Amino acid sequence: MPTDTATRTGAPRSGVSADADSGSVLLVAVVAMLCTIGLMMVLSASSVEGLRSYGGAWVFFQRQLIWVTIGAVVLAGASRLDYHQWRKLVVPVLGGSFVLLLLVLMPGVGIAAGGSSRWLGTDTVRIQPSELAKLAVLLFGADLLARRAELVGDLSSVMRPLLLTSGVMAGLVLLQPDMGTALLMMFTVFVLMFVGGVPLLPMSALSVAASVSAVFLAKAEAYRWERVSSFRDPFGDFANGGYQVAQSLVALGTGHVGGVGLGASRAKWGFLPNAHTDFIFAIVGEELGLLGTVGVVGLFVGFAVLGVRTALRAPDRFGALVAAGVTAWVCGQAVVNMGAVTGLLPVTGVPLPFVSFGGSSLVVTMLAAGILVNIARQSKPTSKA
Repeated sequence: MPTDTATRTGAPRSGVSADADSGSVLLVAVVAMLCTIGLMMVLSASSVEGLRSYGGAWVFFQRQLIWVTIGAVVLAGASRLDYHQWRKLVVPVLGGSFVLLLLVLMPGVGIAAGGSSRWLGTDTVRIQPSELAKLAVLLFGADLLARRAELVGDLSSVMRPLLLTSGVMAGLVLLQPDMGTALLMMFTVFVLMFVGGVPLLPMSALSVAASVSAVFLAKAEAYRWERVSSFRDPFGDFANGGYQVAQSLVALGTGHVGGVGLGASRAKWGFLPNAHTDFIFAIVGEELGLLGTVGVVGLFVGFAVLGVRTALRAPDRFGALVAAGVTAWVCGQAVVNMGAVTGLLPVTGVPLPFVSFGGSSLVVTMLAAGILVNIARQSKPTSKA
C-alpha cells in the first residue's frame, strides 16, 4: 500500500509515465464505450414506453443524451482536478448528502414512485441523493483510513466511526426504501476496510453480522422476501414475484448468439417492466445476443482491471483507497444488476452503470470515474527489472 506522504502538494506530478497516460486513456475509452452502448440501448428499449407515455419514441433517449453530456463534462473536470482536493470536500459532501437524504423522506418534499421515495426535484428534472451519498461515504472512508493508517487495528479509532457514519447513511437510504443501494454502499465500505488493512478477525465478524442483517431486512418486508425466494425459480412463480425475471430470461434466450437485431426487441412491448432502466441488460441480450452481452461484460472486466491497476500504482494511500472503492462500487453494482437480470441474484433495483437510463446515477458514476482517471494519470511508473 502506498504511503500517505507522497504527492501532497495538490498538483499532479511532472513527468507522467507512459503507463499512467495509457491507463487513464483506456479508462476514458471504456466509460465512453459503455455510455455509447447505453445511449443506443436506451433509445431502443424505451421507444415503446416513450410513445405510450409521452407520445414520442425519442423522449427517454433525449433525456439520456443530456445526462451523458453533463456526465462527460463532469468526468473531464474531475479527471483534471487533483484528487487530493477531494479530501477538503469530504465534510461538505457528506453533510450535504445527509441533508438531502433527510429531505427525500419528508412528506411533500421527496418524490415517490413505484412505492419508494428516492427523488428530489420536479416531474421532469429529478435527482437521487442516494447516488451522491455513495460517493460521499466512499470519500469519507478513504480519508479516514488514510489519516489513521497507523491505527487500523484500533477498532474505536477506525471501524467505529466508519461503520457509524456509513450505517447512518445506509439506514436513511434503506428507509426510502432502497435496500440494493444501501447494500452496495456497505459493500464499498467493506472493500475500503479490507484494502486499508483492517484486521481480518473483526472484518469476518462484521461479514457474518452483515449477512444476518441482510436476511433479516429481506424478511422484514414481504415484497423483498418475495424477490429473494422467487429468483431461484421465477417460472414457478411466474404470475407474481417471478414475472420480471422470467420475462428477462425469455428475452435473453430469444437473442441466441447474434441477437434478433437492434430495435427488434419483443420484450420492450410491455412484456418486460423497467426494460430501459434496471433490466436494460436483458434487451442487450435479446437484440445483440450473446455477443452483445459478452461485450458489455468484457468492458466491465476491463474497467475492473484498470481500476485495480490504478489502485496498486496510486501515489499514496488515499489515492489507492479511492481507486479501490470506485472500482468496487462500479463493478459490484454491475455484477448485482447483471446477476438479477440473468436470475443468478435477487432483484435489487440497481441500474447498470453507464448503461441504464437515469440521470443521477449516470452523472455521479461518471464523476467517480473522473476521479479514478485523475488517480491513474498520477500513477507511479512500472518498475523495470
